[in-house]
Amino acid sequence: MSRTDPAVTVSRGLPVFMGRMLAGVPLLGWLLGFLVAVLIEQAVGEPLAQLVSLPKMPVLFGILTVSKVIAAIINTVFKDAAFDPAILIHVPAAIAYLTVVYLAPIVVVARISANIANRAAGAMNRWNLLLPAIVHLGLMYVVLHIWAGMSDYRLITLKITLIAVLLTLSLNIINGYMGEFSCSHPGFMAVGAYMSSLFTVGLFVDDRVLGNALMACSLDFLSFPLALIFGGICASAAALLVAIPSFKTRGDYLAIISLAFLFIIKSLFENLQALGGSRGIAGQPDWATLPVIFIVVGLGIWSINNFVTSTFGKALNAVRDDELAAEAMTVNTRKAKMTAFLVGAFWAGVAGGLLAHVLRYINPAMFGIQKLAEVLAMVYFGGLNSVYGSIVGAVSIGLLGEALRPLEILKWIIIPLLLILVMIYRPTGLVAFRDFDLREAMGPKTEPGQRK
Repeated sequence: MSRTDPAVTVSRGLPVFMGRMLAGVPLLGWLLGFLVAVLIEQAVGEPLAQLVSLPKMPVLFGILTVSKVIAAIINTVFKDAAFDPAILIHVPAAIAYLTVVYLAPIVVVARISANIANRAAGAMNRWNLLLPAIVHLGLMYVVLHIWAGMSDYRLITLKITLIAVLLTLSLNIINGYMGEFSCSHPGFMAVGAYMSSLFTVGLFVDDRVLGNALMACSLDFLSFPLALIFGGICASAAALLVAIPSFKTRGDYLAIISLAFLFIIKSLFENLQALGGSRGIAGQPDWATLPVIFIVVGLGIWSINNFVTSTFGKALNAVRDDELAAEAMTVNTRKAKMTAFLVGAFWAGVAGGLLAHVLRYINPAMFGIQKLAEVLAMVYFGGLNSVYGSIVGAVSIGLLGEALRPLEILKWIIIPLLLILVMIYRPTGLVAFRDFDLREAMGPKTEPGQRK
């Protein structure tokens, strides 16, 4: 008989034990764990950071701190920069901070509250889907609000990440659910950003480019939604310039035409002096607050999820799998593709309007090839044909890009290498072809071996 090393047995058994222990925790339990974690950080974050020898409270779960240490080492080796050995302590200190503030409280609270959270989720699901959705989204917003309120950097990062989720979802409609390959999304985003800025700045702000305000008072709670809808409609109208010629053909023509459209839109705004030319437009009202972005992105996810899971969405899947067979089954393939393309362009335009009012400045250079590469990476990294995948891809690539910012050019080596590995081992993305079911996501979870 062969003997098994006790250390190996423990190392193999621990992940299994943790997986079984946490398998029965519903989403409500995890949200409660995150709430306790951010409250702990709000109360003792700064003293704890000083206690573990960190210069300040980590803003991105300690990952940015580790990147700065790596960047300092690289500069020392390749650029002969001065190196302070004392910063090496920041790596274990950041790990300790992450464990004490986030990992341990989240796991402990999630496990302790699992039974109560399961009962609460089951009771809410017996009433109406609206009630558990409001409770979960409200708790999620409270967590994000507290977390982002501790740092302006966190707030801007969270806003941009939420916008990236909406943009990625809108492109996944075309590249994932419809099975085509479009390169025009930064162009739609640019149209939405410029048109919504034209609406708000032109009507309510005195600007050197667009002139004096046409209206003396503004109701931001009414004007901003109208501006976003206006930007989205203009983006959908611009999408017709791509869709009408593209969907009369088959094959790779959409990729070629959509890429040409991107260059045309970028050149148009660069040379349109009435909209600032290459200098762009500044002075957008500060209306893109976190609650507004959270609500708009939530509506976007709900709307897109309903669209792709409807009968029309199933027709899109049929077109993707076999267009000739779909036509034989009486699916109007051209109408299906046109509708999906316009819906994707609308939400890309809304995302552009949000981005313009978060940054309060836009120019044509923001909507070029780099933005296209970024959103394509988010779609294919997260997973095709999946709302879950779009959220995972946007959050992962967005936060990873921010965390690796101190590495400068190396960031654009690490992220592509990560994408290459994902494409090799998970060609369709991390979470591909998975439906987003609200009742399943928010419902009670069973322990392993138990029946629901």
